[in-house]
Amino acid sequence: MPRRIAVFFYGLFMDADILRSKAIDPAGPRRASVSGFALRIGQRATLVPDPDGRAHGVLMELQHEEIDRLYADPSVQMYRPEAVVAEIGDGSRIAALCFNLPVAPGPDERNEGYAAKLRDLARRLNLPDDYIERIG
Repeated sequence: MPRRIAVFFYGLFMDADILRSKAIDPAGPRRASVSGFALRIGQRATLVPDPDGRAHGVLMELQHEEIDRLYADPSVQMYRPEAVVAEIGDGSRIAALCFNLPVAPGPDERNEGYAAKLRDLARRLNLPDDYIERIG
């Protein structure tokens, strides 16, 4: 059985059904957060360093081949992996990959449709209300 790697998702890939529609089989999805980052939305979402920030999302385990295939898609191939430490609900911490844009979107770059979908997904996943209010 191929090894699985923990990946922290904070955008629409938090939806396991979206991943399954791409023939990705995520294992062990659970809510998590990463400190030291803030969510920024341009055309899509990314995390940017913020010493006082906390980004919320979902931690899932994927196989290497699934990660490679997911991020080979032209719409997300510009994202790069970064190591993060994700904290799950019981307070435990797990080393994970997190894919971010190497250059954050500018302040005038907006995608209201994406932000609305992300807010809806965050509500379905029961992410913190104050976090959902800041999306977009």
